[in-house]
Amino acid sequence: MNEHQIKIERTARYYTLGELNESTKTIWFVVHGYGQLSQFFIKKFAKIANNETFIVAPEAPSRFYLDNEFKRVGASWMTRELRQSEIDENNEYLNLLYANLLQACDLSKIEINILGFSQGCATVCRWFSAGKVKCNRLLLWAGFFSNGIREVIEPEKLQHVETYYIYGDEDEFLVAYPELTEKFKASMIKDINPKIVCFKGKHTVDESTLQSVIAGF
Repeated sequence: MNEHQIKIERTARYYTLGELNESTKTIWFVVHGYGQLSQFFIKKFAKIANNETFIVAPEAPSRFYLDNEFKRVGASWMTRELRQSEIDENNEYLNLLYANLLQACDLSKIEINILGFSQGCATVCRWFSAGKVKCNRLLLWAGFFSNGIREVIEPEKLQHVETYYIYGDEDEFLVAYPELTEKFKASMIKDINPKIVCFKGKHTVDESTLQSVIAGF
């Protein structure tokens, strides 16, 4: 048996909130986690969209059914199968989206915040690591890298980026492994020294916490 690969075109989907125009001062790229869809994920950011803030939520191109009744659909950024190809293609997709949306913008006058949630944390780190996008702030929300941050980005690339690590104190994916979680946080502090925000809640983007973090920018 021989494995073969062929490059194909895909149609990717994204959602936005707000208007991108000459009044825009801040752009957010918000990247969902495993099993989510952008049309629902972006609603978490509705309260921060305004005349000066534009929100972009790209959706992972691989979708699947979440239940046995084939009603709920989710998406995933990658699996271990064809891992590097999926990483590379995610970067190509996000770079193309970034370029198409911002080609007419004067980025010297705009702040760009990138937020990844759960599986989206690794996706945004790898994307920024590729070196083709501006990022003033990187917010890693409820992500976990088994081999530390160096698994997805060289810490040196974040020297001039305001970085946050945000998680809930009842996050079901973190509290189940307290020793690993504490070890992971310690490695994050050592490697990139992010601003750590712990809120009362589970594995979700808590809207009040998001607004509190933004108020501190």
